[in-house]
Amino acid sequence: MSLKKSAFVLAVAAMPLAAQADLRPMDEVAMGDVTGQAGVTIELETKIDIGEVIYTDEGSLGIKDVSIGGANRTDMFAETIANGIGPLVPISGDLLDRMKVDIDINAGGDAIIRIWPNGTAAPVDFKVTTGAWTLSGTDGTTTLLDNLLIEGIFTEFLATVDNSEDKLNLQMRIGIDNMEFDVPFLGIGIRGMRVTGANYDVAPNVLTANALVNLDMYKGTRANGGDALVVDLAQFDADIIIGAIEIGGTSIGSLKFDNLSITETSMKIYGH
Repeated sequence: MSLKKSAFVLAVAAMPLAAQADLRPMDEVAMGDVTGQAGVTIELETKIDIGEVIYTDEGSLGIKDVSIGGANRTDMFAETIANGIGPLVPISGDLLDRMKVDIDINAGGDAIIRIWPNGTAAPVDFKVTTGAWTLSGTDGTTTLLDNLLIEGIFTEFLATVDNSEDKLNLQMRIGIDNMEFDVPFLGIGIRGMRVTGANYDVAPNVLTANALVNLDMYKGTRANGGDALVVDLAQFDADIIIGAIEIGGTSIGSLKFDNLSITETSMKIYGH
């Protein structure tokens, strides 16, 4: 399978959002209506729960109790209310909803997949939680991470498979209002972590609440001449705040990265 076909399959497979959506078989008339249009739009809502995800090499990494849904909060990014804009998410529940997926193939043969809010100026709210992340092997089990909680919004996810360059480009506008987790084997806890756009602290609004991520993925060559998956991070601009860093259950202070910008970063991934 060529890289562009593999990348397109990856982009579609990376949308488990549709896995539990209300899908129904289409009759011939309905299918004709869809195929006759310039692209396809899918409106969906979902909630995903996974008992455990396990990656196995010689030992294994397990992630328990994975849940993906809506944040069920209307008070995220409260600074926007003080700025006279109002709640960024006026309606929220425990479903990942109010979003749509546009799928298009342009004249050049590029595949374009866009996930964004459905008919509203408000971003899509989300919540991700997991239980313990454990390493297991012949020497026993270690808990790397526990009690992960991520609550935030996204305004756009855009995936483009470039037909001429065999390259997958991903662009995301995403903001995290609250992230918390524990690192038990180090006795560290992270509380009140936020990721926003670089100008959010100056002008809080629906645009600046989102950090921008822009990256390319394609087949490349590693140092010894073999194949590798190359990930080029073209742009990541954000403010990152950690409200409290706890050691032994006691806070040792907070941390802020103001106007963080990461560019021209590349990594090559391959098996060994």
